[in-house]
Amino acid sequence: MIVVFGSLNVDIVMQVERLPRPGETVIGGRCFQVQGGKGANQACAAARAAPPDGAGVAMVGRVGDDDWGRFALAVLAEEGVDLSRVGRSAEPTGCATICVDAAGENAIAVASGANLTARADQVPDAWLAPGTWVVLQMEVPAAENWALVARARAAGARVLLNVAPAAPVPAEVLGQVDVLAVNAGEARMLGELVGLKGRTPGDVVRGLAEAHGLLCVATLGAEGALAAGALGADAGAWAVGALPVAPVDTTGAGDAFVGCLAVALGGGAPVPEALRFAAAGAGLACLEAGAQSSFARRGAILARVPEIRPTAMA
Repeated sequence: MIVVFGSLNVDIVMQVERLPRPGETVIGGRCFQVQGGKGANQACAAARAAPPDGAGVAMVGRVGDDDWGRFALAVLAEEGVDLSRVGRSAEPTGCATICVDAAGENAIAVASGANLTARADQVPDAWLAPGTWVVLQMEVPAAENWALVARARAAGARVLLNVAPAAPVPAEVLGQVDVLAVNAGEARMLGELVGLKGRTPGDVVRGLAEAHGLLCVATLGAEGALAAGALGADAGAWAVGALPVAPVDTTGAGDAFVGCLAVALGGGAPVPEALRFAAAGAGLACLEAGAQSSFARRGAILARVPEIRPTAMA
């Protein structure tokens, strides 16, 4: 079972020729509304990437008691995600405004709303057991994340923490995490906390893995992904390339990577194969506008995995 504790948003996406500078107004073209939030995105990506006979995906968080709240849950419901522990809040449903330029790059601002009322005790004890993967990000209160990490660890569940958006994580929490997922900027921020300022991404990934006894995975956009550390019987350092695509919109690609990674690791895949699967899912998510609307299904991901070769990280 994969339990995702995190944010649920409505995304307002605006397509522009280029991203605005501070104080500048840029006139764009199409604007549309889609489901988002890092937690919901990762749950959606995992549900689509999971095998049909898998143990299932559950989403835990909060939305407002409003029309946007119902909209935010629609795709997850269609994908069969367990929503029984998604609560309703007096705060409005979270919202993100996303500008996407002609090259597919984005700039995002988030109004957290109901996400700030998510609580770790929404996750029942029965869901925290060996065989469960708990997936967390940084768009709900950090103290609730840390409380859930401690409970999951004590119960024998695996923990995948995606430090996105970038924020400090206490060393004692990192010591309870099985897999730490970051992008290049997030890796730099965490690396500085353990004395790795100015190092290469590979050095930072290795340093974080060694400092906290975990598997550290860093996504590097078009340059692929790196991983180092140990998870079960797998120990070492690996690199994979990115899927060769012409991006339309990179929004949600990192969430697709994390959701697919959780599915692969939860299914017992070796780390190099899990990285290839996640990289393929992330690449395919760049081919359509929006986040959840762009996530590929398992068959499409598996068909592209052979294009991604794992190598030992130098």
